[in-house]
Amino acid sequence: MRKKTRVIAAILTLCGVLATTSCTKEDNIHVIPNTGGLSLDCRKPAFLKPGDTVALISPSYFTPMENVEKTADVLRGWGLVPVIGPNVGKIDAGRYAGTVEERLSDLRWALADPSIKAIICNRGGYGTIQLIDHLSLQELSANPKWIVGFSDISTLHGLFTRAGVMSIHGTMSSFLAQGGTDLTSTLMRDLLLGKVPRYELPAHPQNITGHASGILVGGNMCTFVPNLGSQADATMGRDIILFMEEVEESMHNIDRQFNILAMNGVLSRCRGVILGEFTDCGTEFTYESVEAMLRPYLLKYNIPLLCGFPAGHDAVNLPLVMGAPVTIDVREDGATLQFNIDGQQTTVNTENITAPAANISRQLFLAGKREAE
Repeated sequence: MRKKTRVIAAILTLCGVLATTSCTKEDNIHVIPNTGGLSLDCRKPAFLKPGDTVALISPSYFTPMENVEKTADVLRGWGLVPVIGPNVGKIDAGRYAGTVEERLSDLRWALADPSIKAIICNRGGYGTIQLIDHLSLQELSANPKWIVGFSDISTLHGLFTRAGVMSIHGTMSSFLAQGGTDLTSTLMRDLLLGKVPRYELPAHPQNITGHASGILVGGNMCTFVPNLGSQADATMGRDIILFMEEVEESMHNIDRQFNILAMNGVLSRCRGVILGEFTDCGTEFTYESVEAMLRPYLLKYNIPLLCGFPAGHDAVNLPLVMGAPVTIDVREDGATLQFNIDGQQTTVNTENITAPAANISRQLFLAGKREAE
């Protein structure tokens, strides 16, 4: 019996050594993206036309009614008809735009009303994660329409993608209220009306060259990563192009979120990665930038990396169609991002539209950034 026990122990020890050896061979990790995952096949809502109705709702933090009313004026100037959610203007617990029930009610009202052709969120902040388990994907897909927002609204983008409906990662009421004439706002307006941007981007020192196609998912990193495994998790799709941006986060927390994605197999399902703006993020490490910190991880995956896309929490926030099939082409001399959807394709060269070029001044933007997200 003792001899048999020693033999079994020796076998187990050998197995442990072999397993450890296998796991430490970094060149065997994620060389070819794993095609496992859900099939994401999203329908494009109809583009808007003059006279269409657009709802303004607040699914996250409170927005002053003054901003909402100014946004309504901007929409009227675009030839659209704004309607404001019944509970917009309410406040709960000092920050939320009403209770969970009130915020859900406005979202359901906007989804169910067939006369409403698009939904623009007033701001992000925090709170959409509280809505996930109260909504069914059927509610979102029954009457497909555009929903627009960024930051905390990344949760809704995930839900819509899982429901099979494309959405727009774009500017919200607190920015639109500043006049709606800056490039960020007008490109979002044009996209809603059927002009689909084809972005040309300058070279970036942290890019990884390559060509890839997939379904665009993601958004604000610290918003969508906690949704892993939920019905709002669009990263469960296969053959995805992952977009990430962040604001006022430490480098170590960005690294943590990135490693959570890796450990959950998300990066193995990526055909490419797009890094947007990492605005006012920490400098506690000596990395040159967030992109410089993340790039070495991505080299393992043999996929293209497009850095510096001007979308996120800076003064320029170019619209992206989430859930859309896209193609990225990252070259030594620059990069291209193309949405493979119906619409009037319009080339937008981003090289000369960095933050100071927006009609919103950098000083004004920084002063109101946290309130405006």
